[in-house]
Amino acid sequence: MAIPLRSVLISDEVDPLCVDLLKKNGIPVTCKYGMSKDELLKEIPKHDGLVIRSSTTVSAEVIAAATNLRVVGRAGTGVDNVDLEAATAKGIIVLNTPGGNSISACELTCALIADLARNVSVACQSLKAGRWDRKLYSGSELQGKTLAVLGLGRIGREVATRMQAYGMKTVGFDPIVSREDAAAFNVEKMELEQIWPVADYITVHTPLIPQTRNMINDKVFTKCKKGVKVVNVARGGIICEEGLLKALQDGRCGGAALDVFAEEPPKAPVTRALIEHPKVVATPHLGASTSEAQMRVAVEVAEQFVALANPSSPYSVTGVVNAPVLGAALVAENGPWIALAQRLGVLAARLLAGKTAGAQVAVQTAGAALSKKAFLATPVAAGIVAKPGVNLVNAPSIAKQAGLVLAASHDERPTEPACLRVTVQGHVLTGTVGAAGASVLLAVDDATFGAAGVALDGNLVLVHSKDAATIVSSVAAATNGILGVAVAVGTSGAWTLVKTAQPVTFTVPGANVF
Repeated sequence: MAIPLRSVLISDEVDPLCVDLLKKNGIPVTCKYGMSKDELLKEIPKHDGLVIRSSTTVSAEVIAAATNLRVVGRAGTGVDNVDLEAATAKGIIVLNTPGGNSISACELTCALIADLARNVSVACQSLKAGRWDRKLYSGSELQGKTLAVLGLGRIGREVATRMQAYGMKTVGFDPIVSREDAAAFNVEKMELEQIWPVADYITVHTPLIPQTRNMINDKVFTKCKKGVKVVNVARGGIICEEGLLKALQDGRCGGAALDVFAEEPPKAPVTRALIEHPKVVATPHLGASTSEAQMRVAVEVAEQFVALANPSSPYSVTGVVNAPVLGAALVAENGPWIALAQRLGVLAARLLAGKTAGAQVAVQTAGAALSKKAFLATPVAAGIVAKPGVNLVNAPSIAKQAGLVLAASHDERPTEPACLRVTVQGHVLTGTVGAAGASVLLAVDDATFGAAGVALDGNLVLVHSKDAATIVSSVAAATNGILGVAVAVGTSGAWTLVKTAQPVTFTVPGANVF
């Protein structure tokens, strides 16, 4: 599934390697840095792709103006400067570069933890001012202390591994990482309420989302060890600045290292008070500010654009933020299953007859080959709500707006061949992928279309009748240009799939035509 990229706009300055790689792969590039909002609104309709860093805000207004935009790429990790809801609703892919700055952010985190332990920054300033304050800046060892890592993704894992080399015990929290996966890199997974009383140091490595905003706040500091130290090289707003300042002032927090702030550059009085506090080490958002990280994120975002435009390229899409199914769609072996799911969705829509509000749709994979393909619910949704502008990015949100309730599951029982089942309106549509990747309908309910099934291609009409004897002749009389008829008989009657030369609608006495 290639996505045409006839022109890509780069609106924030990135390493020239990004431009070079895009042009080398035949993708035209326009670089315009530092545009005003009005300039961006005027420029964006000309482009299919947009590459940004943190300076450009891709608001709902910008997305509305982007009549041709297909993909927004953030050369970095955070995408809080992109209106994800608006982008998703319009079917625009939003991707980031999750691995590009991991090492740089990790190393800065480790440096700040060590700085908090040994007072390096403040002791340096004191000595430069002509003082010799050895006793004042006596520190503590990291060995034997407990480090809590909130967010066990790439950066959190790298931090945990490095700080273990200092002899620190590492505990962590992440809602999507299992206890077993955390233990694999020597982190004991705990719930937040278990972490607060045991942590000597806390470092955050989560995105800024409603669930993580002010995650560490005044109430949390009351639950923590007296003198706990905190580090934030992730996003401003994860640690409540008012709560942190209060905890520093009353001694509940023994020190903080902050690379990010709720407002950047920081101007609010509370933020300035934090920066100027003697127990705070502050840096101006330097987490990804290494030459290596800048090169990596530039190359990584360009590689993903090339992979979208040319799936046969040696690159892959690794950072899709708003459509996990898209990465799966670019894997060759998944393509036929996604096509099957979408076609079964079209048939399901005929059974629904437009009555989507409150409709329950169950999507079940069966067979070992499909054990990790829960993403097939998305193309089923795309098939059900098929209309101009619907794609794998926005299908789930549009289906939700239409009132559909989708549920995905996997049948662990041995099944041959592997198959996909879509249950709707009390009926079960069962399909599989046949020879040469063809979409095949195997059965409707318990009515089976033979061992080989029937191919779901061309113009199809599905007919259900209690009278299996007369259904074929009735259908033949009602249509012209029949290319094929397949009949399956089950306990609920006959299901007939008719292939016609041209799209037609017709009625059959005593039957339901879908």
